[in-house]
Amino acid sequence: MIQRIQSIYLLLASVVSGGLIMVFNLWENLKNEVYALDLFLRESILLNIIPLLFLLSAIVSLVAIFLFKNRKLQFVVGRISILINLFLLGLLIYVSLTLPGEVSISEKGIGMFLPILAILLIVLANKAIKKDEDLVKSVDRLR
Repeated sequence: MIQRIQSIYLLLASVVSGGLIMVFNLWENLKNEVYALDLFLRESILLNIIPLLFLLSAIVSLVAIFLFKNRKLQFVVGRISILINLFLLGLLIYVSLTLPGEVSISEKGIGMFLPILAILLIVLANKAIKKDEDLVKSVDRLR
């Protein structure tokens, strides 16, 4: 059922990973703000992976919404999305600590914390999926 609470959590996680990266910046240089989609124009492969992981996380969360008939698979896809966001968070921390010219990148943006919000929403969705699965198992036991 698409109207379940886990669908709302997964939709919000998808919006956070796919939509808010265009609104919030990752960090600021001296005069300009760097957004996730701006990293496609950089020459470094490491920086090109960041927006791809944001978009992959959004797509995986969106796909998980439509797996409502198979709750176990939906739960596994949610865990995969959590792993993608954890890898993305680690990559963002690594990049923020190793970029040259730390003086010019002294101000981090709120976009660095978007994977944490996505992880939180997916964990809440997985908790609701597990609750639904336990409810179905308990009803099957009574038959």
